[in-house]
Amino acid sequence: MTDTDTNTDTKQSDAPIVSLKAVGKSYGNVRALHGVDLDVLPGRVTCVLGDNGAGKSTLIKIVSGLHHHSEGEYFIDGESVHLSTPREALDKGIATVYQDLATVPLMPVWRNFFLGSEVTKGPWPVRRLDIAGMKKTADEELRAMGIVLDDLEQPIGTLSGGQRQSVAIARAVYFGARVLILDEPTAALGVKQSGVVLKYIAAARDRGLGVIFITHNPHHAYMVGDHFTVLRLGTLELSADRSEVSLEELTNHMAGGAELAALKHELAQVRGVDVEELPELEDVGKSAAGGKADSKAS
Repeated sequence: MTDTDTNTDTKQSDAPIVSLKAVGKSYGNVRALHGVDLDVLPGRVTCVLGDNGAGKSTLIKIVSGLHHHSEGEYFIDGESVHLSTPREALDKGIATVYQDLATVPLMPVWRNFFLGSEVTKGPWPVRRLDIAGMKKTADEELRAMGIVLDDLEQPIGTLSGGQRQSVAIARAVYFGARVLILDEPTAALGVKQSGVVLKYIAAARDRGLGVIFITHNPHHAYMVGDHFTVLRLGTLELSADRSEVSLEELTNHMAGGAELAALKHELAQVRGVDVEELPELEDVGKSAAGGKADSKAS
């Protein structure tokens, strides 16, 4: 391989798989999303944070092909696209794991792993399920992600929430996902099971996937995130790499630090409110301006 080839490979690896430029979405007169930029690179976890109504769901529906964007541009591998269905997104390597996981609780683990994409064998019209082959593949792929289950015949509903999330992640990786969108995978989990899911998010990143981690928990995001995008009321509140923002700053943006800082004087009059812990308005503003400037520069 020549030096030129090496440089080309490096440039390709640094290019985003998915890129949104000033993307927005309107439903009639309601503007749910406006002016959002987002780059998803291979081998990096991009965390999208925001409170209820911030626009997280609208954003992932656009990326996953469920909804059209009504403004801005959406690029996949540098090519402008308008996805019509989630199947189109999946064909381009964009897989979404929703909170309900799209699993059948009473079916075995291996059957859920291949749900909707079952492998068959034998001549037509008497083809039958290749049960042994699917069990072997499911076990190998789960182990490759560090997931070891004693019995693949057990109903997936008997697994813990963290284990079910992990199986869903491994399934997406096996079926060719290059970008993995995780819709609040730790929202309904305890501390230990959340840790299990975060472990497999990191494993997916280490296998070269670009991961979009949707969450409202800045602590979980900061554990595995490489880049942080905070949405507020459908607009971009913050866009910063891990090296550019601390957990405290991220938490302030996520919790509406600017609004609390603006109300600091009024809150000081309320008994039982410790305003000393609240950020100053100018500090929040500087952090937000820095993140947005870095986003535009990139």
